[in-house]
Amino acid sequence: MQFELAKWETSLIPSLAENANDARIGRFLNTGFPYPYTAEAAKKFVSAALNSPQDIHRAIVAGGGAVGCVSLCRGKGVLCRSAELGYWLAPAYWNRGIMTEAVGRMCAAAFAETDIVRIQAQVFAPNTASQKVLEKNGFAREAVLRRAVYKDGAFFDSVVYALLKPEEQAD
Repeated sequence: MQFELAKWETSLIPSLAENANDARIGRFLNTGFPYPYTAEAAKKFVSAALNSPQDIHRAIVAGGGAVGCVSLCRGKGVLCRSAELGYWLAPAYWNRGIMTEAVGRMCAAAFAETDIVRIQAQVFAPNTASQKVLEKNGFAREAVLRRAVYKDGAFFDSVVYALLKPEEQAD
């Protein structure tokens, strides 16, 4: 399926609110991703995405609207050349290879256009679909942080993956 990775803009707020409003999306995300996902939450996110120049936030746009998101949040201090990868996709678009391609495009662009040399992602252990997205993009499984995540009254292991900029591109 064709899609675009686009910079967030206010015109995407209605489709963001509609497509993010599914409890299945946030099941394996940090508690900062609300459910229900309201128009107010969409406005707040788009505003934050537009006002965080150190981070890279892209909308996954298909069918004229935002159906997902891929973000790279740059580390601070000694982690300033690393970034944390996060992403989600509306369930109507699952199992079509969209997220695998979106993550690949985002990481390639970050390595080509910024001084980031390490991209890391932490995945709830039961989220095998997300782990496959990372593995298909060359991420290496580096660690399992046992019982590191507590959400909705349950503990989960967190699986840490990382992708390094190729040596010939690193400065």
